[in-house]
Amino acid sequence: MKGIIYAALTFGLCTAVAAQAPLNYDVENRGKDLGATAGQLKSNKKLPNPFEFHDGTKVTKFDDWSKRRNEIKADIEKYEIGDKPIPSDVSATYSGGTLTVTVKEGGKTMTITSKFSIPSGNGPHPIIIGMNSGTGSLSSSLFSGFVQVPFNHDQVAKYSMNGQKDTNVGFYKFYGNKNQNGDYSAWSWGVSRLIDGLAQIADQYHLDMSKIAVTGCSYAGKMALFAGAFDERVTLTIAQESGGGGINSWRTSADFASRGTNIEKIDNTNYSWFMQSLKSQDPYKLPHDHHELIAMIAPRAVIALGNPPYEWLGDESGYKSIMAATEVWKAMGIEDRIGFDFTGGHEHCQAAPNQNNSVTAFVDKFMRGKDANTDIHVKPTNGKGFKIDNYGDWIDWETPEIPYVASNPDTSKIDTSKVDTSVTDTSITSCGDGRIALPKIGMHVMAGRIEVNGAPAGAIVKLYDVRGNVVATLGAAGGDLPKAKGRLLAIVESAAGVRLMTKAIVNTGF
Repeated sequence: MKGIIYAALTFGLCTAVAAQAPLNYDVENRGKDLGATAGQLKSNKKLPNPFEFHDGTKVTKFDDWSKRRNEIKADIEKYEIGDKPIPSDVSATYSGGTLTVTVKEGGKTMTITSKFSIPSGNGPHPIIIGMNSGTGSLSSSLFSGFVQVPFNHDQVAKYSMNGQKDTNVGFYKFYGNKNQNGDYSAWSWGVSRLIDGLAQIADQYHLDMSKIAVTGCSYAGKMALFAGAFDERVTLTIAQESGGGGINSWRTSADFASRGTNIEKIDNTNYSWFMQSLKSQDPYKLPHDHHELIAMIAPRAVIALGNPPYEWLGDESGYKSIMAATEVWKAMGIEDRIGFDFTGGHEHCQAAPNQNNSVTAFVDKFMRGKDANTDIHVKPTNGKGFKIDNYGDWIDWETPEIPYVASNPDTSKIDTSKVDTSVTDTSITSCGDGRIALPKIGMHVMAGRIEVNGAPAGAIVKLYDVRGNVVATLGAAGGDLPKAKGRLLAIVESAAGVRLMTKAIVNTGF
């Protein structure tokens, strides 16, 4: 026990030097219980300040971002797409190469399926979820060794170009009271349910749930953007040629269109994808804009691809929007996690060779853990009527410094004079470069119990449900699972509060 305390003290000192902001999180939305609400409509000709809460106070530290992110989420749900619920009962099986995810709510049942193969070897295998195919519109070769999971979105909400919505299928039939929602709430909900399912088969098939990417192009590029923004388990978002309603801010699109271009904007987008009420909104009165939709991804990674000669995409607007969004990553000191490549000269949704190289850099660095240069900022050129270098005119706010600081155990109540520092517990050892070698812990679920081995004395196991609530706290060796069936998140903590292990488990009952 003395060694545990000593290691925890050392850990607290080391992490202050070496801490890096997480690349993804264990849950869909960490800030769901922070009480964030949507802002009110009011005139603002500039892009809204991502660092200002709706009550006028400012984001001053990294931990403030979760609530601010949820304010933006509330804005987008209220004014654009409708709410995205988190169901409590999700189960999954993988058989014959098909993942079947079953969602139950209010006496109704819905299934989502996806057919894919598991790469050979013990992994852990990173995951790419592609809109309509395993890798979206990008070459599957860019994701060699990945589990390539297609999201077949018509199962959740049928694709429509005429603004007419089929409310007798998928998400709309399942919920019944969300017929006014836009499809992007339904589609992002569907991607999250696939992630729920993947988490439940992850141990058996060696999936790496800390390495999940999403990608799509055009309307599916918007789909990927919303999916990555609205689910914090996604590590890397690749939004290809997403255009208006994607990375483009509504304000900068309105300005661009006023100079004689034919681009997608708030009054001529698709109103089955978005709520019908969006059409009547004044973009200059929204409390948010899409630079903040992009920013919802921070501190995780995102790369956007454009295609300037395609006028409808409005890449001038997308460029200004993502430049504004970049300020959030800059504030966190992780600007290498956001990039863009507006290389043109290729067909719609057929990435240029340079863009494939840009995607590869982001995939290598954030999905494969390799060294790669992700300082990728390729401006759009050769677009009709482009005026791109005045993006600073849209920003009338200052960027703060909000670097990530790891949460350290509270050692203030430990009497260090009574700690024998000559004795250390080798299950947790400090490293000279500021990192910790954690104990190797095993975890198994069987017959209504969770069995843990290798956890140090004094450790506890906390079990969380899908809504982030603690449903049980067990000892270092585990114990009986709660009665309710379903997916749980098990977190092993040392006696001093150091997180030693995180694992998604499925409680199948007794």
